Amino acid sequence: MVPEEVANKPAVVDPSTITLENGDTIAYGEYGDPEGNPIVLFHGTPGSRLLGALFDDIAATAGVRLLTFDRPGFGQSDPCPTRSITDAGRYVTTVLDDAEIETTALLAFSGGSQHAIATAATDDDRVARVDIVSGATPPAASDATPAMQRALGMLATHTPTVLRGLFRGQAWMANRRDPSFVVSQYRGADPDTPIDEQVAAVVKADFLEAVANSRQGVVTEFRNTATEWEIEFSALDVPIVIWHGDNDTNVPIENAQQFAEETNGALRVTENGDHLQTLVESVPTICEAWGK
Repeated sequence: MVPEEVANKPAVVDPSTITLENGDTIAYGEYGDPEGNPIVLFHGTPGSRLLGALFDDIAATAGVRLLTFDRPGFGQSDPCPTRSITDAGRYVTTVLDDAEIETTALLAFSGGSQHAIATAATDDDRVARVDIVSGATPPAASDATPAMQRALGMLATHTPTVLRGLFRGQAWMANRRDPSFVVSQYRGADPDTPIDEQVAAVVKADFLEAVANSRQGVVTEFRNTATEWEIEFSALDVPIVIWHGDNDTNVPIENAQQFAEETNGALRVTENGDHLQTLVESVPTICEAWGK
């Protein structure tokens, strides 16, 4: 369950909702300083707005207004099986308009990376900078992609019913086991640094919320990630920083290095950092840089 100090926050139990022109609902939550400089946080795949609970106090101290929304098919947002990566900007600008924010920084974790990059490409007038943490990379940058990640993309493309069943089963197991069951999916076999119990509790809650109502978001995003992203990296005109651990077994550092070259991004390597530890260590620095 979510740690007690954040469990009753509106972003967790009563998120803001927006109704799109087609009638679909997008849900988002806010953390940190409501008067602070805005950052939109993109959760991973799977993931939800609850990821922001990890950084509520950090954002508040840094003077950051942290917004995070459930992408379609996750959490409390309706599925949209036909969406593409390049639709991301439409959802982000809808959230920004509802929150009365003109310009924001973007912060993406793991599978959120392509959505942040796509938003920067299509709506650069609303984006001040992009930080990618432990980010998924396009197929062209994925020579070292682990077999499991490739398998998920194949399942999403060819047997989506099997993938939905797989994540339904994972959710059933995660709900009955301690947070380490979920946390282990983001760490190496022998991590150097233990994960705080409260961080682990939020990571578990984030996963359960992500697939509570639908597994369609998982199918859509793993399918899209496995295909060409259709983003003109050369057209990107905002500062990009890629934060990546050299011990990341979900997305190997070689992929991040190539991705940084393709996007002309600055690469910041977390020594001995895995997929999750790099997120925990990087976000405070990012918030301090962008805060009031």
